[in-house]
Amino acid sequence: MAPPRRSSNFMAIYGYDVLLGSIAAFYVFMAPFTKVEESFNVQAMHDILYHGHHIENYDHLEFPGVVPRTFIGALLVSVLASPMVLVINLLNLPKIYSLLAVRLALGFFILATLRFLRVQIKDKFGLQVEAFFVILVAIQFHMLFYCTRPLPNILALGLVNLSYGYWLKGSVYATLRCLIFATIVFRCDMLLLLCPLGLELLLTKSISLWEAIKCCAGAVLFSIGLTILVDSIMWQKLLWPEFNVFWFNSVLNRSSEWGTQPFYWYFTSALPRSLLVAYPLFMFGVILDRRILFYVLPVLSFIILYSKLPHKELRFIISSVPIFNLSAAVAASRIYNNRKKSFWNLLYIALLSLLVISLGCTAITFMASYENYPSGYALETLHKVGHTQNTTGDLWVHIDTFSAMNGISRFCENRNQWRYSKEEGLPLEEFWQRNFTYLLNEHLSIKGFQCLLKVDGFSRIRLKAGFPPISMVKEPKVYIHGNLQNTDIMHRTWPGCS
Repeated sequence: MAPPRRSSNFMAIYGYDVLLGSIAAFYVFMAPFTKVEESFNVQAMHDILYHGHHIENYDHLEFPGVVPRTFIGALLVSVLASPMVLVINLLNLPKIYSLLAVRLALGFFILATLRFLRVQIKDKFGLQVEAFFVILVAIQFHMLFYCTRPLPNILALGLVNLSYGYWLKGSVYATLRCLIFATIVFRCDMLLLLCPLGLELLLTKSISLWEAIKCCAGAVLFSIGLTILVDSIMWQKLLWPEFNVFWFNSVLNRSSEWGTQPFYWYFTSALPRSLLVAYPLFMFGVILDRRILFYVLPVLSFIILYSKLPHKELRFIISSVPIFNLSAAVAASRIYNNRKKSFWNLLYIALLSLLVISLGCTAITFMASYENYPSGYALETLHKVGHTQNTTGDLWVHIDTFSAMNGISRFCENRNQWRYSKEEGLPLEEFWQRNFTYLLNEHLSIKGFQCLLKVDGFSRIRLKAGFPPISMVKEPKVYIHGNLQNTDIMHRTWPGCS
């Protein structure tokens, strides 16, 4: 009888973690590739794991990006993933398995911090609120999909989760330290969360001004010293990355070059999509439990302040989701407890309906995201069918900018006879002069090359009659071209691109 009891104890303690971790892992294995927003950290993790101290071979020295980013997050995740990567290398498995390893390691870190927050929720609001918190996270798409994606926002999210946990626990100085580290090292925009939260703590006399100054000064000096030390070595020049990001986005206001959205966009688009059923519930939770307003107000202020910046993306405010989910979980728990009363019974039926609808929305969003990495699938296909039998020479693949942004990283590259180029700025008419074997390109026709096959990607969702009422509309996104002078390639049968 002992083994079942131990198993039961394990699930009682870690059951919620297993559930959330399983969903996050499912997303990793079903959509393993990464986008341009993740590019720096993905390439940095690859280089740390495969080039080690040979910094001259690192990708960021050739492709530094618009603004520099810190290596601290990449170093942490690489250390966590290194045992798995060691086994992968010993088994001589493709490097794509190492990408899975680093993403799983990142997900483990983020979900561990979410567990810390969840434990504090249980202690302060009870088991039932904790259960609804987990349900809401599980049926939402973005939190568990993004928690394994090496974005600076997600690395900051781990520290924000810790800060929320300490906040609920009453360790307010630890809350400030976590947010300061997140702001200085990973995301300077966390200052917009730190300031309202710190002001609220001062106004409610949760902290004293002098103690806050001492606490913040020490955390600031440590964080700045650490990031300058590490990143000056990695970038091979004196550097504080997040200060450069702050100057670029806030002082120069150049983030708007990547598009702008109206002031209300976070409230009318990003939050509804990320929270789903929790969006109306969190507002109800503020009304039902007076304790919740204390936690929601600084986070809501963070969204309002962030809305003043013209360039907006959902990932910028993902750190607000845990607190909004907490408020929504309080509301859901209250509705569940009063479900036998006439008015509350209607709310309970509406709650169940919205949970099902939210789950359906998550399934639709996942299907769209699954089809949103066309160049990753294109390179994977090329590796399977594009190798040559009659030559031992290298196969040179040129990856254009669009392909590099939509699913390809160094982890996707094969060893053996494959070689890769991401050289930018080449006119289409010059590719034939460069002796590339294959091209991955967004253009259908290129001089000196024949289009061998095309890879479709997500375009839009279309409503239709019948079941299911929606369908995914895909269109060609990436084309694989073969060099016309390579007879071994041209003599094969290819699907073509018509």
